[in-house]
Amino acid sequence: MLLLRCPLLLLLLPLSSRPQKLPTRDEELFQMQIRDKAFFHDSSVIPDGAEISSYLFRDTPKRYFFVVEEDNTPLAVTVTPCDAPLEWKLSVQELPEEASGEGSGEPEPLEQQKQQITNEEGTELFSYKGNDVEYFVSSSSPSGLYQLDLLSTEKDTHFKVYATTTPESDQPYPELPYDPRIDVTSLGRTTVTLAWKPSPTASLLKQPIQYCIVINKEHNFKSLCAVEAKLSSDDAFMMAPKPGLDFSPFDFAHFGFPSDNNSGKERGFLKSAKFGRQTSSKPRVDLHKVCVGNKNIFTVSDLKPDTQYYFDMFAVNTNTNMSTAYVGTFARTKEEAKQKTVELKDGKVTDVFIKRKGTKFLRFAPVSSHQKVTFSVHSCLDAVQIQVRRDGKLLLSQNVEGVRQFQLRGKAKAKYLIRLKGSKKGASMLKILATTRPNKQSFPSLPEDTRIKAFDKLRTCSSVTVAWLGTQERNKFCIYKREVDDNYNEEQKKREQNQCLGPDTRKKSEKVLCKYFHSQNIQKAVTTETIRGLQPGKSYLLDVYVIGHGGHSVKYQSKLVKTRKFC
Repeated sequence: MLLLRCPLLLLLLPLSSRPQKLPTRDEELFQMQIRDKAFFHDSSVIPDGAEISSYLFRDTPKRYFFVVEEDNTPLAVTVTPCDAPLEWKLSVQELPEEASGEGSGEPEPLEQQKQQITNEEGTELFSYKGNDVEYFVSSSSPSGLYQLDLLSTEKDTHFKVYATTTPESDQPYPELPYDPRIDVTSLGRTTVTLAWKPSPTASLLKQPIQYCIVINKEHNFKSLCAVEAKLSSDDAFMMAPKPGLDFSPFDFAHFGFPSDNNSGKERGFLKSAKFGRQTSSKPRVDLHKVCVGNKNIFTVSDLKPDTQYYFDMFAVNTNTNMSTAYVGTFARTKEEAKQKTVELKDGKVTDVFIKRKGTKFLRFAPVSSHQKVTFSVHSCLDAVQIQVRRDGKLLLSQNVEGVRQFQLRGKAKAKYLIRLKGSKKGASMLKILATTRPNKQSFPSLPEDTRIKAFDKLRTCSSVTVAWLGTQERNKFCIYKREVDDNYNEEQKKREQNQCLGPDTRKKSEKVLCKYFHSQNIQKAVTTETIRGLQPGKSYLLDVYVIGHGGHSVKYQSKLVKTRKFC
């Protein structure tokens, strides 16, 4: 197989698309040369024992060469299509007698080697058409000039090639277990648990192997190269070069090839350049890759219910960064459990609890004909989303915080479906009332601003003065106080902001007073109250409840106050 010995030859080889007579691999020199893989990127020569990555333009064939100088040489060639099917063929020609490995071993002049290559087609050894990772393996190959021809008829594409004359000792690709399938061991509405047998490369040869799982909704993948091409479909990695350009190693960094030299620093203005043909901008696919180390079981979470997913597993040798695909599988997550629909009764308040991000369905079917229907919603904690459909037609979709009332046009024998969706922050609680009687209002009306204002200048050592807004309707207001620690903060106050908890949950000793209040002039609907009998330098939490005609109460936003310490 090929080995590059001469420093002069290192400079000349990329300029030629013809093979050169090279001896079989010397491991020490080979390891030195492959450190700079960019050397092979624009060359039609395949190095012995190193995977190369390259690019094919659609309907533009590409040919690679390598020389096997001794008969009965083991040979293995692996071709990995990335994002399109390939047609490839491996053939061999006899080497001219002058090209044998006998003699001094010194490389012949470049022009003389060009003349030694015949234009005759060689003997075909193997051919393949498809998108599978395919191999040619021979334990005893003849000496000769080997040609690898590749063609993509579908689209521009990436591919990888690996060839070696020492397949037994190299083993760069992780070996698959005797059963290379992925097992689905558990299936839920949003989770799938996968298990697989370990690669013998890890369990027996003790080489560093990690497993990478790929999840998508479209199809299984046959190589990690295909996955990476899909993930990078609109990145610079997929920008194809123009044929015939003389590339520097920096240029190939845009193909995903690393470069260790400093040419990028000298040409820094090209860092954002996009070479050659541009791929059309496409939305990113719903494709996810997660590497799980050396685990042999993993649970994929946050999936959608009743959805089919495809799962692929790749064993990756972290020393060589080369991978092998397990046999992929697919599974459909379970359906959402069908929820029981709660029936609403006309004029009756119903309590509803919704889990975080959960959904509840309610149904309202008035028994008599009606011109209007009213929905009153009291969200106790965070905002909830409400949707109302009448006989399948969407009439209302809004977020509700606090108390809201919606009046919709009625229809004879109509049925209403109410969908309530909870908050992302946490569980939701609410009260809902549906009625066809417009005067039936169980919830009290509220002003837009439900804050309690404290007057700092009116604070004393034993009292505080506060004010709050009312409405044009005559309602009953009750104020309660509770002494709290000095380190009581807004976060604790927020946890206690359940507006649906009424005065009946409070201790009698915390009650300050109750009074009725309203004003026909909404601008003057303000009331004040002085709370006396407090202790100097103490903190108190004040709550105001407004109680409607139906007996249901709504709590204003709590207010934290502190008396003066010295007067």
